[in-house]
Amino acid sequence: QVQLVESGGGLVQAGGSLRLSCLASGRTFSTYTMGWFRQAPGKEREFVAGRSWSGGSTYYADSVRGRFTLSRDNAKTTVYLQMNSLKPEDTAVYYCAARSGSAVRVTNYDYWGQGTQVTVSS
Repeated sequence: QVQLVESGGGLVQAGGSLRLSCLASGRTFSTYTMGWFRQAPGKEREFVAGRSWSGGSTYYADSVRGRFTLSRDNAKTTVYLQMNSLKPEDTAVYYCAARSGSAVRVTNYDYWGQGTQVTVSS
């Protein structure tokens, strides 16, 4: 079992920055692929960013590439999402997720956090 707790959401003006954190419980954090997803009101949940447990590339949605950066600290069992140049359309509930497989851009993650609200005002 893995428990995920997100933090760092809030209200920010367009052009501003936020850093989301996701603290994972469990000793096998380094073996999990980690991803960030978001869901805006009235829309389906969508992939934002992710990185396989085995390293390699970090994947981003086209809408955030160049503005968002995912990083993970295995020693702290934490994954981060640095969000810069935020836009009103980035407003959503952001979820951290973990899965035991190596695929990143999929939706069948095994564990999900409770979500953290990000609101970007224009």
